[in-house]
Amino acid sequence: MSKMPEAMQIHSSAWVAQTWIAFVAAVGVTTLGIWFLPVDVWVKAFMGMGLLFTVGSTFSLSKTLRDVHESESIRKRIDEARVNRIIAEHDPLKPAF
Repeated sequence: MSKMPEAMQIHSSAWVAQTWIAFVAAVGVTTLGIWFLPVDVWVKAFMGMGLLFTVGSTFSLSKTLRDVHESESIRKRIDEARVNRIIAEHDPLKPAF
């Protein structure tokens, strides 16, 4: 009985660096844009609060999607193990008495 290898997707260090640089640049440039807007301080504060909530919600969403994906992966592995056990226990030559 052979086990199928599970596909692991490992990101390169260049991809991880690019992702972090893009995130920091996006938040930084947006923050600078809000800071230099020619509006009252309360408008800047409101927009800054909106930016913080957007970033926080993005992290929550990405973690939730990752958790859902991992739970589905675990459930599939459990189902596969059950099927493999049933197949291993099945003996077609065994008399049914």
